[in-house]
Amino acid sequence: KEAVRFYRLAAEQGHSTAQNNLGRCYKHGTGVAKDENEAVRFYRLAADQGNSKAQYYLGLCYEIGTGVAKDEEEAVRFYR
Repeated sequence: KEAVRFYRLAAEQGHSTAQNNLGRCYKHGTGVAKDENEAVRFYRLAADQGNSKAQYYLGLCYEIGTGVAKDEEEAVRFYR
């Protein structure tokens, strides 16, 4: 939970790595209640800044339909 607090502080300041890490916490319920919609929100914030890990995870969310409607075309966009 302490890590989540620091990730959140950094994410709020726009740090893409922290945003991605916070997305992972929400995806897996690590230190926070599992929330796939919040995971997608944080992945998107990081992906929009060019964070390649977040782009991959967001693409995976679209490919599988986790936290968003399944959309393979959108998944490919993030994988590129």
